[in-house]
Parts: sequence; C-alpha cells; structure tokens
Amino acid sequence: MRSRRLVVSAAVVAAGAGLVPGPAQAAVPALPAVSAAAADYTGTFHSPHERTVRTVLPGGAGEDATGNPDLALALMGEITTARGLDLGINIASADAPLDVTIDWGDGTTGKATATGAAVLLHNKHAYPRPGEYTVTVTVVDSANGVQAVNTLPFATAGSFFVPHAPLRLLDTRSGTGAAKAKVGPYSSVRVKIAGAGKVPATATAVVLNVTVTNTTAGGHVSAYPAGRARPESSNMNYTAGQTVPNMVIVPVGRDGYVELYNGGWNAADLIADVTGYFDRSASDGYTALNPVRFVDTREGNGAPRGQVAGQGAIGVQITGRGGVPAGATAVALNVTVTNPREAGHLTVFPSGQAAPTTSNLNFTAGQTVANSVIVPLGPDGKINVRNGAWAGTDVIVDVVGYYGAGSKAAFTSTIRGIPSSPWRLHDSRRAPANVWPCLAGGYMPMDLRDWNTNMPVEAHVLNVTVTGTTGPGHLSVAPDPYSMDDYRYGRPPMPPRPASSTLNWTAGKDVPNLVQAKPGPHGVVDFWNQSSREVHYVIDWFGRYDAY
Repeated sequence: MRSRRLVVSAAVVAAGAGLVPGPAQAAVPALPAVSAAAADYTGTFHSPHERTVRTVLPGGAGEDATGNPDLALALMGEITTARGLDLGINIASADAPLDVTIDWGDGTTGKATATGAAVLLHNKHAYPRPGEYTVTVTVVDSANGVQAVNTLPFATAGSFFVPHAPLRLLDTRSGTGAAKAKVGPYSSVRVKIAGAGKVPATATAVVLNVTVTNTTAGGHVSAYPAGRARPESSNMNYTAGQTVPNMVIVPVGRDGYVELYNGGWNAADLIADVTGYFDRSASDGYTALNPVRFVDTREGNGAPRGQVAGQGAIGVQITGRGGVPAGATAVALNVTVTNPREAGHLTVFPSGQAAPTTSNLNFTAGQTVANSVIVPLGPDGKINVRNGAWAGTDVIVDVVGYYGAGSKAAFTSTIRGIPSSPWRLHDSRRAPANVWPCLAGGYMPMDLRDWNTNMPVEAHVLNVTVTGTTGPGHLSVAPDPYSMDDYRYGRPPMPPRPASSTLNWTAGKDVPNLVQAKPGPHGVVDFWNQSSREVHYVIDWFGRYDAY
C-alpha cells in the first residue's frame, strides 16, 4: 500500500577538504554579538565577511603590507538534525596556503588546509547534547603572517525533556488562564506557556493534555504555536455532548504562547493541563520501546485482577520492567479504560504524591477509550492511576518509551531547521494520499525516513485519527521489520500482529490519539486496523526524536 515519505528537499553545498580532529586554537578576538535565535524560522545561521577580525601574527608583514590584505571568511550554518549542523566556510584570500581550524564550541575541533583565491569548505558536526554553542573558525596565512577569525552562534533544533507535575493552565469554564467563557466557533484561545508554573521562558515545546467539553455541535480542535498560520492538522474531533481529551506535543510560539482553535459550529469549553516541556538546557533524552503491555486489570497483568474501584487507585511499577531502566524520570504511556460502569475520568500521576485535580482520560458508562500520557515517575519508579468515577472500571496501560539522562534522542519539530509542525502527513480520504481505506484486519506500512539526512529516527510524534468507522475496533501502531522496497518489489511475510492498542472506536465516531511511533530498522511504521470493518486514517506529524 502506498504511503507518503517524510521528506523535505533542501540544497546542500558540498565542497572542499574534510576536517579531522586537532588541537584547539589560541584565544581569539572578541566579535560583535549575533543572536543564536536567528535561524528559528529559516533553518540557517549566517556570519558575513564583515564580521571577520583580521590580526597580524608575530613577525607578520603588518596591516598595510601587500600580502593577503583582504583575508576574510563568512560562515553559514544549516540545521540538519536535532543536534546536527552543516557548516559552510567561504574564504576570500590571496592565492596562498591556508590553515583552517574549527572550534565547534563543545570541546572538539577540526582542521583543514586549503589554497586559492576563493575557498569553500564544508563539514557536518553532531553535538553531544542540545544547547546553544558558538562555532569559531580561524584561518591562518603563515606565509603572509596574518590570521582571520569569525564566529557563528548556533542553537540546536532539538531539545531534551523536563517532567512537570500536572498543572491546569487553561479552563474556560472557570476562567483559568483565559476569560470565563466558551471558545467561540471557528476561533481560538491563547494559552500562556512560558513562565506558567515551572515552565521557563526558554521552553521550545510543551506537553499538554487538552480536553474539549460542553459541546453542542460537532467540530475539531487544533493546537499550534502562537504567531504561525493555523495548520490543516487537528488534534481531536468531537460531536455534540462529548467530552474528549487528547495529549498534544506542540512547539511554543516566539511570544511564549500556544493557540487552541475550536473548529466547531458552536462554542465549546477547552481545558489544558501541562505535564512536561522541552528545553535546550534540559538533561533528559527519549528512548522509544516496542509497545509493551504493563497493566491489564481484566487479566491481572501488572495489577490485581478486577476493576479499579470507584475513587480508588492502583500503583504501577515502571522501572525495572519491559526495558525501562532505573533512573528513568518519566514514561510515555497509552492508557485505555474499558468496561466502565459509569461516567468518570482517570488521573495518572507520580507515586508518592497526592492525586492532582487534573485528568488524563474522560469516559462514559460502557465506553472503551484511550489517551496518550507522559507522566513523571515517583522516587520508587512507580506511577499511580486513579479512577475518578464512583463505580469501577478496567484499566489497560501500554508503555511506548521513557525519558532519562541516559537517553540520547532530542525532540525537534523541524525538518532541516525549517519549522514543519504541525503537518498533515497522510489522509486516505483525499489526494495526494488517495490510497483507499485500510482493510479490515490489515495494516498500512508508512515510510517515515528522512531521506535528506539518512539518519535513524528514534520515534515520530504523530496525531492519528481514525474516521469513516462503521463498527467497533481498535488501532495498533508498531515498527515494521521490512523496508518499503520489500513491499514495492516483493511480498514479505506479515509482521507480527501487535498486542498493544493505540486508540479505540465505535461506529460513526472519529477518534484521535497522539502516538509516539517507533519506526523499524528501515524507517517504516505500521498502522494496524484491528477490526472487522475498513477505516480511513488521518495522520498529522508534530515532530520527532533524533539521536543525532
């Protein structure tokens, strides 16, 4: 079955000598400041020839000498991956031998030699962790006794994760974070992120659990960075009378806000709870796992067999199981409630703390519904799941990944430095996807490689919506062991059918959920229709975790 590739084309200049490790250059002259944020919306950083500082070496000919008086260099950095930089060095010089030293700003250096009146060098560098760095390039013309220095402040596209105790930032029912009034039809509400709770002004993206409630007509909700055009993507769909939650990971706008758009015919109330954020100075990367079932109260898996009592809670040991190591600070889950005896909500929170007033999942009697959750771990590596209803319900918990200082993957919502989130990746109802529904019991493989970098991706952050449903079912998302060429030119065996679930639906309902999808070894992700009826998929891309 066909699928769109996660590819954004970009021109890359490749020329000149390769660079090898070498000793750092001596102290360099101070240069005028250039903002490391200059590439936020362009994907490139520039430091022109005019910023070159030219000095005479001991024993040199002097500034007024005829030997190479115009020696200068310009720098251009292009963001590639979450921690990667493509550096171009354009040197104007007399026709003389040149020694070039790059101090990458992270304790490593590279060296090259060149000769010519106009030299273009190019090299790539991957930083050990996200952050802001200053690249310093020194060009030495020993024959003429002069050197030229230029610097390039650089901020990585990627950020690491910081858990945040669940905190309500927006509730239009009570006037928390906005006016006490429903969000009007086809209008948005601004949510302050930077400076709210413990979220710093430097946060690049935020994890929110967004809930729409008190609905009187159908519609959808879209979350996106303030200051950007409203995207085509959506995060949740609702009908009259529904209360629908969904977790979102969304970049923070330059002014520190995100926007929630009500794309419905009538006004609706919106709620947003923060559970974490991403920042370049943070320490916790992400490690994706093949989805692992940690809890199923129907079978006594990971918890006592039997429903979680009304107003009761269960503790779940996370670390030391299913590939989650001791020292993990937060966990990414897919939580499902099934067989509830009355309406209510679930709250997931770290062990050792009182249950917060926030919620992660809302349900009605008899409903099976799922939602993604990112939650900090308690000191003992456990979480608690509380049933806020007055009657019992079964609970299922699948683990899809974890955060911790030992994990390397950083989150980015850009492709080659260009803000690309949110982005509609696939819609089987319309062109250019136009691939017809996923067949009952079948799966759709999707190629999510980034062909521009050819670097492995730890996980993709997707919002998946199932629509066109005519009966009940559930969706599973799992890595595919094969490549897309295996499907194009052969008939590989069917991959193992996943036991985990990502979202559940009933007839006539459009159901979304956020998915942190781990790709297979060739960048392919499978979307399984675990039902007896065909369905359509709508897939929106919100970012990815790069290990490079």
